[in-house]
Amino acid sequence: MARAAVVREFGAPMELTEIRVQPPRSGEVLVRIAASGVCGSDLKALDGHSPVAGQPPLVLGHESAGVVAEVGPGVTSVRPGDHVVIAMNGPCGRCRNCSRGRVHLCSGRARLNAITGLMGDGTTRLSVDGVPARPMIGIGSFAEYAVVGEAACVKVRAEAPLDLLALTACAVVTGVGAVLNTARVEMGSSVLVVGCGGVGLNVIQGAVLAGATTIIAADVVPAKLALAEEFGATHTLLADDLPAQVGEIVRGGTDYAFDVTGNVDVLARTFAATQPGGTTVMVGSPPAGRPLPVPPQALFASRRLMGTQGGDAVPRRDLPLLADLHRRGRLNLEGLVSERVPLDKINDAIAHVRSGAVARSVIVFD
Repeated sequence: MARAAVVREFGAPMELTEIRVQPPRSGEVLVRIAASGVCGSDLKALDGHSPVAGQPPLVLGHESAGVVAEVGPGVTSVRPGDHVVIAMNGPCGRCRNCSRGRVHLCSGRARLNAITGLMGDGTTRLSVDGVPARPMIGIGSFAEYAVVGEAACVKVRAEAPLDLLALTACAVVTGVGAVLNTARVEMGSSVLVVGCGGVGLNVIQGAVLAGATTIIAADVVPAKLALAEEFGATHTLLADDLPAQVGEIVRGGTDYAFDVTGNVDVLARTFAATQPGGTTVMVGSPPAGRPLPVPPQALFASRRLMGTQGGDAVPRRDLPLLADLHRRGRLNLEGLVSERVPLDKINDAIAHVRSGAVARSVIVFD
């Protein structure tokens, strides 16, 4: 048994209760969760607006790290006592996309099952009052324990702070990866980042790592712009007329732009703020069914519009790299954490994230 925050119904506070966690089966790992960040994707799932969350009961949480408690048959890459970050995607390594190095697009059965909250065999290891419960994207880290596939476990140094490295699993790898893996920003480039929450701040950090010389941060909350400057923004804007505002800083628009808001109208304005030949990356996730108001004629100027999935990361390559960058003082993880709260205060943390008052709330476990 384990304590967990359970979604009993959409739109209602999560309930702190005991859940049953089955032992790991072949190729699976039981992880004792040390910390889990609260992400905007968790809020969407809680509100019933997530395409990857099924019907309640659900255990949300996916940005996490912990200590291996038990391994199932056939697991060789980790053992009990190892410290791990739990990757959002555990690639199979065998499908067509994995064989071409595009592991973020893995189409293996275990990965596709995990997206909908199931293990590789199509079942779940969690139950609430005898009713099967699905963990978010096969993780469910708003609980003391999680059972995940071996491929999702990325071993890190035992002395590394797990409450900080948990953030690399989602916010950090998505933001930094959008810059380095998806857009491949060149040194000396100009960059626009719209939306300076937890992921947006990491897009800014990624732009710094890439050697961008002009980094413009835009948001509607002044406090977030002050934080953006701490993370490396060279200019800040209270977002209004983005193309005109950006044009006053970089004539003709920026080389690269990243929309982290998930708002299609803002995405269209972000796209319009790039120069001919520029690249815009949609990092935020817009609601389903909303058309994108981008005039196709704008593409004739060789402007590119791209999406990204978790920063197009290769977990076993990128997560240790991010941990090492933090260890060497080149990646600010401490500044992302606005508060650390215990599991029984998770609904307060959800409210803080929803209000936009925090960069990241982190649930910490004893």
